[in-house]
Parts: sequence; C-alpha cells; structure tokens
Amino acid sequence: MDALDRAIVNELQGGLPICDRPFAEIAERLGTDEHYLIERLKAMLEERLLTRFGPMFDAERLGGGVTLAAMSIPESDLDQVAERVNAHPEVAHNYVRDHHWNMWFVVATETPEQIGEVLDAIESETGYPVLNLPKEEEFFIGLRLEA
Repeated sequence: MDALDRAIVNELQGGLPICDRPFAEIAERLGTDEHYLIERLKAMLEERLLTRFGPMFDAERLGGGVTLAAMSIPESDLDQVAERVNAHPEVAHNYVRDHHWNMWFVVATETPEQIGEVLDAIESETGYPVLNLPKEEEFFIGLRLEA
C-alpha cells in the first residue's frame, strides 16, 4: 500500500458522506479525483489488500443474530473447508489463525435462531465441528494506517 491507499482506507472507515457523489467528496479531501479513488479501491480489492468493501450492519439491532465461530481444520483441508464456509451468504468474513482453532469466521443472520441452523449446516457439509462464540460484550476498534 502506498500513502494514498492508506489514506483511502483511513478515510473510508469513517463512513461515506450522504450526498450525490460521496467518492468525489472523499477524493477532494484526499487531493485526488473520484475516478482515480474508485480505481485504487478496486485495485486494493483485486490485489487482496482489502478483502471486503461495503456497509457494516448491526444485525442484532435489526432483529437478526451474529456470532463468531471457529473450526479446527487440518492444513490439507483448509482451502476446501473455507470454500464451503464462504459459500454461505451469512458468513461475513473468514480468516486463518496460527492456533488449534485455525479457521475463524463471523455469521450474521436475519434471526437469532438461524445462527444454529447455519452452523449445523457447515458442520454437516464439512464434517468438522464448529465452535460457536457468541458476543458477550461489544467493542469498537478502529484501524488507522500510518501515511
């Protein structure tokens, strides 16, 4: 990431302005133009510097459910299991950690009851147990990259 990429990430974490052309407004703040900003964002996604760009909804506040889940997957099966897990539209993101529980993902559903259904389906499809780690307390942590 160059300095502009880091500035884009920092700026976009604060939300998009409510206006006709939010990217143009952000680009002006960053000293670039709307088209270039959008192209840089696309490139970061294509290069996997960013894994996702989109809104974050408070599923519980909207009447839904959300949980963190973990699985212990042999290295040889990681890609295959990740593909099955990620095929579920309820899975917000998935990442690997260097730990016995090496695959972690967030599940967000329309109703709290659906969490168990999704986790049961993942267990059934993959043949591996899923550890359900529901939220006890919420913390908001921002990521700021040095320019």
